[in-house]
Amino acid sequence: MKAIVYKEYGSPDVLHSAEIEEPSSKDNELLIRVHTVEATKADCEIRSFNFPVKWFWLPLRLLLEVRKPKRQVLGGYFAGEVESVGRNVTKFQAGNAVFGSSQLRLGAYGEYMCVPETYTIVTTPSDMSFEEAAAVSLGDLNALHFMRRADIRRGERVLINGAGESLAHLACRLPKPWEPK
Repeated sequence: MKAIVYKEYGSPDVLHSAEIEEPSSKDNELLIRVHTVEATKADCEIRSFNFPVKWFWLPLRLLLEVRKPKRQVLGGYFAGEVESVGRNVTKFQAGNAVFGSSQLRLGAYGEYMCVPETYTIVTTPSDMSFEEAAAVSLGDLNALHFMRRADIRRGERVLINGAGESLAHLACRLPKPWEPK
């Protein structure tokens, strides 16, 4: 498959097109044919290994590799179509249009990627294009991720402090998980 890869940290010049092996999904993963990817500030920071929070470099160096990138295909936010699912996947099926986040697994700059079904991935509404889905804000997806992690149930009350901007504001707009769609 084709992918945009990088084999060393640096400027945008380190990115190039290459043929790499197509990933295969594990039992709990989706194989997604990527249609659209959002190029983010995070992709640029990982590629250049230059982060605004200076203490952050050490944990990321250990995760992403010290001398050269371990994950050579960037791209954390995507829209595409589920090509196939692992045998333990229950929320999605082949043919579903989806969008979401691959977290630090990255990989969306390739034609195909694999992600666990537990990642922040949602079915794309029928009236939304792949381009529109990939452009859904990072804040929306992060708000959805944390609201799902909170596992809020009917009858529980939640205080969202600081709902004037970003995640908290977006979390207030999300539908309640127990309400029908």
